[in-house]
Amino acid sequence: MIMDLYIKPGCPWCVDAVKWLDDQGHTYHTHDVTSDSAKMDEMIALTGQSLAPCLRISREGSEDLILPDFGTDELIAFLQKHQLSA
Repeated sequence: MIMDLYIKPGCPWCVDAVKWLDDQGHTYHTHDVTSDSAKMDEMIALTGQSLAPCLRISREGSEDLILPDFGTDELIAFLQKHQLSA
């Protein structure tokens, strides 16, 4: 499983997402969409919008799971729904 987190530095929802994922021991790749236009374009293509944070989870043999523009409560529910977090 590969987890990509698209963020904007200083965004309070992004800071919360990073902290929660770190506190829970998740491994992920962070992409700053404000300094990498290719990653911004990728995030927009995946989610249809430019708001952050956005999460993409790639699993072998499955379609990517996408969670756009979320708060920590939505992140927790999303991961639980897909049995990726307690």
